[in-house]
Amino acid sequence: MARLFFLAGALLAGLSVAMGAYGAHTDMFDEVQSLWVEKATRYQMYHALALILTAQALVTKRTPQPRMVLAGWCFLGGIVLFSGSLYIMAFLTLDIGFVTPLGGMLFIFGWILMAIAGMGASKGRK
Repeated sequence: MARLFFLAGALLAGLSVAMGAYGAHTDMFDEVQSLWVEKATRYQMYHALALILTAQALVTKRTPQPRMVLAGWCFLGGIVLFSGSLYIMAFLTLDIGFVTPLGGMLFIFGWILMAIAGMGASKGRK
């Protein structure tokens, strides 16, 4: 899982930069669409970095970390639903804004799971 999360995080971070550059240098979007692209790229980058952090945490642990793995899947799913829905609304002008909060919820669950997994990692160490 660590390799998958690291690879996905790195590729999604690069895609975030590319999408941000495109959004900033095109006149294709109106003001609202530009805001959607900017927000999608920002949250995509944050959570691509979270995926890389998740991969690193998985590599450094000696025991399986199911909560950390689930956190990684939440970050990945959140990027697809949150950022993906904003990109679709900006590029295709489809009204699928009802999907965006689902991605946001996955982001929140991912961070909560990561916190819980991190708290469990300190047990037994002084």
